[in-house]
Formats: sequence, structure tokens, C-alpha cells
Amino acid sequence: MTAPIPEFPHSRIERDERGVYTLQIHDAKSLNILATPVTLGLTRAVQWIAGQADARALVIRGTGERAFVGGANIYEMAELDPDGGREFITNLRQLCEAVRNVPVPTIARIPGFCLGAGMELAAACDIRLGSRDGVFGMPEVRVGIPSVIHAVLLPGLIGPGATNWLLLTGETVDADQALRWGYLQFMSEAGELDALVERTVGPIAASGPRAVVSQKALLRYWETSSVEAGLDRSVEAFGDAFTTQEPRQYMAPFLTRKHKRDGQ
Repeated sequence: MTAPIPEFPHSRIERDERGVYTLQIHDAKSLNILATPVTLGLTRAVQWIAGQADARALVIRGTGERAFVGGANIYEMAELDPDGGREFITNLRQLCEAVRNVPVPTIARIPGFCLGAGMELAAACDIRLGSRDGVFGMPEVRVGIPSVIHAVLLPGLIGPGATNWLLLTGETVDADQALRWGYLQFMSEAGELDALVERTVGPIAASGPRAVVSQKALLRYWETSSVEAGLDRSVEAFGDAFTTQEPRQYMAPFLTRKHKRDGQ
């Protein structure tokens, strides 16, 4: 039995019959700006979704097609002192960490602007899908602050040279460049982004749920493990897969088709 969906500030949660959750950033100005109340509400929403046993995937999106996230709230940041700055950025860190800790695959749906905290939030997702009108950048140095928190993921995603250019110049790039760098996995034409998202979440939802969760956990472990430790963990994960009937259940259609082809 699925749990009723609660309400969280600045968040709208939808769930389809497959267990694909969509979290929409709501009522956060026209470019889905991350002010502290927005950040805190989204964090609570992500943490709730992470605890749902029926979850198969999570899509994170903004409201409208102008932006995924246009950045953090500059008016709020302009009034910060050192302690307030640490608290503000810690809240953003906790949002991105909540996304990274979701046990099922997370997909960032990115139209339009994806700047600063938006690039960091999307970097915390497993998969990033964008539309051709996308604009990507880390403009923090232009307003007198460094890019921090989950910008730390960018060298592993797009390489150190591209990261250096983005963070030191504060300039933006288009979706074609973000795709060439590997920040985006795929890009759609304007108006076709939802279809692109479905081409990703459909296969995830059709796969073995325990296998997908196990695979994501392995991918995260491999990020920091040695090759030998990664191999050892992989052997354990493979064996653990057979503690339930999921492999037999998901292999059955393939075996049935083979038997039919072989005339058995």
C-alpha cells in the first residue's frame, strides 16, 4: 500500500502507477530560485521520497520551461555575514546530499537556465537530461563568492579543464557544449524534453527494483573504492541478488522466448 503524499513547502510531488516520483520546485520565483525556505522544503520532500518503498525513480524539475534552477537567491546572499553564509550554504549542501542519498535513480529535467546552485543540484543527480535551449554556468565569482559544495563533483563529471574554465570565468555555455563535456547525458529539442525523460525512466521502472537499487549503490561505491575493493563488493552484490526471486522473475520472459525460438 502506497503512503499518501504529504505537502512540503515549495514542493509538488507526483507519483505514477510505476512508482516514478516527480518532484517539482514550486513557488520559487520565475527561475526556480533557491532561497532558504525553498531549499528547506525541497530537502524535506526529497528525504520523504527516499523513504518510500514503492519508489523506482525520482525526476526533479522546476516549474515551467524557463529554467531548471536559475541559482541561489542573490538578494538573500547579499545580506549574509560569515555565520549566515555558512548556514545558507550548509542548507544547500544538505539538499544536494539528500538527492545523492536517494536509493533509486535520480534524473534532473533541465530546460533553460541551470546556473550556480542549479548546476550543483543537477550534478547531485545520477542522470541529467536537457533541452537545446539550455544555458549552463557557475557565475559565483562574478558576484564575489566562490563556487562551493557540489561543484566538487564537476571535475569528475566534465573534467578538470572544463571545471576550471566554468568556475574561474563565471561564463555560461549552451546545451551543445554541456552535452559534449558530458554534463548532459542526452539533449532534446524544445518541447520534447518530457519524451526524453520517459525514454530514461521507462527502462528503469521496467527493471528489477532490487537490482536497480543495488546497481546504484555499487556505482556510488566505485566512485571512491580501489579496483580490488570494487570487485569484492561486486561479487557480494551479485550473490545477494539471488536471496530473492527477483532474478528468476525477470529472467523468465527471456527464457520463455528462447524456448519458443528453439521449438521447445
